[in-house]
Amino acid sequence: MDPVLRRYYQYLRLERNFSENTLDAYTKDLDKLLRFLDDEGVGYREAKLEHLQTFSATLMDVGIANRSIARILAGVRSFYHFLIAEREIVDDPTELLESPARGERLPDVLSIEEIDALIAAVDLSKDEGQRDRAILETLYSCGLRVSELCQLKISDLFLDEGFIRVHGKGKKERLVPISQRAIDELDRWFVDRDGVNIRPGNEDFVFLSFRRGSPLSRISVFHIVKMLCLKVGIRSTVSPHTFRHSFATHLLEGGANLRAIQEMLGHEDIGTTEIYMHVDRSHLRQEILNHHPRNISAAGLRNEE
Repeated sequence: MDPVLRRYYQYLRLERNFSENTLDAYTKDLDKLLRFLDDEGVGYREAKLEHLQTFSATLMDVGIANRSIARILAGVRSFYHFLIAEREIVDDPTELLESPARGERLPDVLSIEEIDALIAAVDLSKDEGQRDRAILETLYSCGLRVSELCQLKISDLFLDEGFIRVHGKGKKERLVPISQRAIDELDRWFVDRDGVNIRPGNEDFVFLSFRRGSPLSRISVFHIVKMLCLKVGIRSTVSPHTFRHSFATHLLEGGANLRAIQEMLGHEDIGTTEIYMHVDRSHLRQEILNHHPRNISAAGLRNEE
């Protein structure tokens, strides 16, 4: 470990008398910053206000709640105040760094247990049961917007390679890793999908209405989520977009790279799939495999076997 970082952690433990839980939180938050700066090619001693502002904006961009961002930035300020006191740097880049207003809240983030409960609550005896399970698993495993989910096509699925092609805002395309659990749910849905009377011209859409044989609407997906929340007793405000925030938050909490999360969410300025192909897709997939709860739990089950 960097000697300065070692001294800082000793300072938190011995002089600030932080508990192990608080020290662990500060360590993880600082690690987020250090990994971000490393991606930017900047050392922590050389970081300027604009780097820290970009870091803060990136946290917001991937769906981290303002209250959590404020806590992370408090840890960043603590670190730079320590560097000033230790004469490791002369100017404090956090002096003008503002925290987001805590009163502005993003949609609630679901816990892994709540997501599992919602998926388990789907009634598989109904015609649409397996479709709804596949919808929830795909939303959570891939971090899709509801519009992206509804427009997803069979020709966009590269399940053998573990990716799907997503048509995002502004007609931008990106490739997103998909978990094996979501692939399994999709495979089971395709069996039931064969029984749908598909309206001509809609054969390529993944998620269809049983009644109309046309692509499922955004309103229908909202209704599915709302009914399941009522069924399992989740009272907080939950929408399909909550799954997207949960995807980003759980990846970040697991230690995934901020830039990789941005790319998977489609927040990077990627114009076409051809341009996107130059991004290291194997790295993106590894971020999912290493840090998404679905893959972590699957790896645990394999180890137990």
